[in-house]
Amino acid sequence: MNWLGAISITIHVVQQGETLWTISQRYNVPVAEIISANELESPDRLPIGMSLVIPTAKRTHIVQSGETLSAIAGRYGVTVQDLVSANSIRDINLIAVGTTLVIPMHKPVIDVNAYTISTGKTGAQEILEVGDYLTYWMPFAYTIREDGGLDAVDDEAMLEAADEKDIVPVLCITNFSATESGSRLASTLLNSEDLQNQLLTNLLTIMRDKGYKGINVDFENVFPADRENYNQFLQRAVDRLHPEGYFVSTALAPKTSSEQRGLLYEAHDYEAHGRIVDFVVLMTYEWGYRFGPPQAISPLNQIKRVLDYAVTVIPRDKIFFGFQIYARDWLLPHEQGQEAETFSQQEAIRRATEHWSAIQFDPVAQSPFFRYTDEQGRQHEVWFEDARSAQAKFDLVKQYNLRGISYWVLGYPFPQNWLLLEDNFTIRKRR
Repeated sequence: MNWLGAISITIHVVQQGETLWTISQRYNVPVAEIISANELESPDRLPIGMSLVIPTAKRTHIVQSGETLSAIAGRYGVTVQDLVSANSIRDINLIAVGTTLVIPMHKPVIDVNAYTISTGKTGAQEILEVGDYLTYWMPFAYTIREDGGLDAVDDEAMLEAADEKDIVPVLCITNFSATESGSRLASTLLNSEDLQNQLLTNLLTIMRDKGYKGINVDFENVFPADRENYNQFLQRAVDRLHPEGYFVSTALAPKTSSEQRGLLYEAHDYEAHGRIVDFVVLMTYEWGYRFGPPQAISPLNQIKRVLDYAVTVIPRDKIFFGFQIYARDWLLPHEQGQEAETFSQQEAIRRATEHWSAIQFDPVAQSPFFRYTDEQGRQHEVWFEDARSAQAKFDLVKQYNLRGISYWVLGYPFPQNWLLLEDNFTIRKRR
């Protein structure tokens, strides 16, 4: 069912003894609609502490003879653009009498970006499934080479999907891989103006050929000594790409001060990026690292520290809040070097249901978690996202008046997120 623009959302946390039937009676919403909105696999077994999104009716208006969108907007105190966005209207002059229009509540307008790591038809399907909610899309990633060339991804089908959904495609470039940190590769590039010019020439060729509208530079593990060279490369990129009509963006490690030490942070100059590029993606996730001890992946208290610093040196209308949409399962006790399993929020709920685990909610991190014992008698701890944690993050975007949200990464189903996103914001389409 496509809920886009058609409902308002209430969050309900399952209590001891509740069933879908009693919850549906409380909100006067059919059981089938609650199942559909949450894509429940085991509707007869709801874990205690699970959060559900409850779709409730929005205001509607039936178009009468002689009415215009302008008149209808004025009647309800909204703008014509609000009506156009809420109802996916393509021609404001072709609104038939008898059409039922959703009358939206006032919502902040934001941009929404998402990265994909899947390619080909799989990546394309992921884009199509949530494309109505996206402004930008970034395939991860075109990897730079030592000669200024680029190793491409299979993106043709994904570009077609983005075009179908009116999503702005952004060419993401990176220096690292699953097996290489990329520090020396980045240093080779950043210490050679000739290589940088060759890279930018190659980028322009690809963007012209494939229809990308800008680039996202995700250089990580850059040597601290290359910090100024990185800034100069970004300025060079802007100087080359802006006259051609393309924009430049970057991905930034989650810093809390300009003095923060460490390979991930020191070469990421927040003030310079905020001044030079068109927008930045703050990678505000991965505190719950897959090789680290179990904890919230995106704890709200830590994210606030990053934002408190970021907004002092980067314009708020250039900042994308990074939001991870995957869950992790750690074995207990955690041993150094042991890797947690990564999967979707839906799989997290499935495991909580299977093992009769009550879901708890950390009030500081604003994140849900639970523990269970597997068939071999091993203890596990799972941290994930739910409707409550998503809403807390959306509230933070509003509180800090940011440009938008960037998701890492598509391919992990999280139906509650997209319903809440649309309930909280009007999503800008820039094409």
